[in-house]
Amino acid sequence: MGRLTHQHRSSALWPGSDSQKIAKNRRSLIVYVFARMMMRTQSAMRNKTVGRCFEPPVGTWLPVLLIVASLLLVTTASAQPRGSAAPVAGSYRIGPEDILIISVWKEEALQREVLVRPDGWISFPLVGDVQAAGRTTKELTNEIRVRLTRYIPDPVVTVTVKEIAGNKIFVIGRVNKPGEYVIGRYVDVLQALALAGGLTPFAVEKKIKIVRKRNGKEVVYRFNYAEVEKGKNLEQNIILQGGDVVVVP
Repeated sequence: MGRLTHQHRSSALWPGSDSQKIAKNRRSLIVYVFARMMMRTQSAMRNKTVGRCFEPPVGTWLPVLLIVASLLLVTTASAQPRGSAAPVAGSYRIGPEDILIISVWKEEALQREVLVRPDGWISFPLVGDVQAAGRTTKELTNEIRVRLTRYIPDPVVTVTVKEIAGNKIFVIGRVNKPGEYVIGRYVDVLQALALAGGLTPFAVEKKIKIVRKRNGKEVVYRFNYAEVEKGKNLEQNIILQGGDVVVVP
């Protein structure tokens, strides 16, 4: 069984390789079907009387168009990886050590660059302490706006993430480079293993776990590297969240 190493780290970032091969084969089938129909049409044209205009009937092309359209739809669907869905825009959750820019329209005194403390909270004038970690910018914006309404009528609040430092994942166990990784983008389990230098020869690739804290409780996700490597059960190749721990026994 092949393992994820430095040499083929890039290939591991594309878990849908088998799906891509299937899509390629279906595209070839489309070309073949279309070519066969063209050959039949040309043959029919040669059999017509010389000088007579030949125009294939609509019924000849309609089945071809239906076949090509259906194959294209199947090919497009198959080309998409079956793993976790792409993150929704605005779904990033603020983490400790992130740097935020908070501003209130027409209130110059309420424009601040704020560092999220290790406990996940921030301080802001007129608002006091408010929890930022674990929330999206939209959720934090609403919280600050509600608190400011006691002092400012209809405040227009904007919260943006200037610097991402709290989006950390941890890869431990039998990998070549275990440790903490600060990531400025979304990564899945395979990509996290690639960042950690791949599995060691003694790793139990069928029993990898992802430990995630949710509402104060630990949730465990199973990951079978051997299956994903073969293009099977790709839904287990989930997108990691800040604080996730990938455990390779």
